[in-house]
Amino acid sequence: MNGTLVEWDKANIHILSHVIHYGASFFEGIRCYDTKKGSAIFRLPEHLQRLVNSARIYRTEVPYTIEQLTAAIIKLIQANAMRSCYIRPIVYRGYGELGVFPMNNPVDTAIAVWDWGSYLGSEALEKGISVCVSSWTRPSPNSIPMLAKVGGNYINSQLIKMEAVSGGYAEGVALDSNGFVSEGSGENIFLAHDGILFTPPLSASILGGVTRNSVIKLARAVNMEVREENIPREMLFMSDELFFAGTAAEITPITSVDKMKIGTGKAGDMTRTIQKEFFKVTRNGEDPHGWLTPVGDFD
Repeated sequence: MNGTLVEWDKANIHILSHVIHYGASFFEGIRCYDTKKGSAIFRLPEHLQRLVNSARIYRTEVPYTIEQLTAAIIKLIQANAMRSCYIRPIVYRGYGELGVFPMNNPVDTAIAVWDWGSYLGSEALEKGISVCVSSWTRPSPNSIPMLAKVGGNYINSQLIKMEAVSGGYAEGVALDSNGFVSEGSGENIFLAHDGILFTPPLSASILGGVTRNSVIKLARAVNMEVREENIPREMLFMSDELFFAGTAAEITPITSVDKMKIGTGKAGDMTRTIQKEFFKVTRNGEDPHGWLTPVGDFD
């Protein structure tokens, strides 16, 4: 926290910190993998640049450089001797004064690491999940900047997730304010139709996912055609394959939407190909794209 190693149970903030009342936090979800070539962090520079960009959108300057944050993350992983882990850097408005105006409050920074398995369940990567189209839409582009990964945005995500789980689904798919497919509560979505891979554009109130970007590059590297364009809701039901992509979810197949079977009801060939290429990097340590940051030796 703010440059100092702090014991887990002592990593506390004041109850009147601005972030608690007004949602002014900017964060990332990053994974360190125990690859066959050693522990390595997946696309760390891209995640940290997005952290800086998210804060900048809200007129907030991160008090550390990307190089300092990188060094701190590696030091923290080594200090906890975690060969694989989930990494959560967070920049937030701390304790100063209450009121909507945030800029008189300090900007604090913390990083945590912990063991976190598959976000959507241990069997989800293999067997896939069922989802519903949520009744909650993503905010319109001129109301809340969805390209910022900011804590306040996830109130909308909570509504989507709670509605889905209470209805017996693993996840919900949100539409944007124009009725086009946007994303899951915390994942980007891809759709395969007639041999083409589709994903919503940045203008569809989505977060510009690092894993989303990785999927696009991996797909094109194996000669898949990828199109970023508006996706009508009904294309979900017409699709041959669907999957989520995200740091926590990784590449998770979707086997049904609103209890309608997608394709064969199992992960399709294009989804499996993307999974295979993704795991070559994150599990095997094969890194032709330069996406892995080695953690180095553990004491």
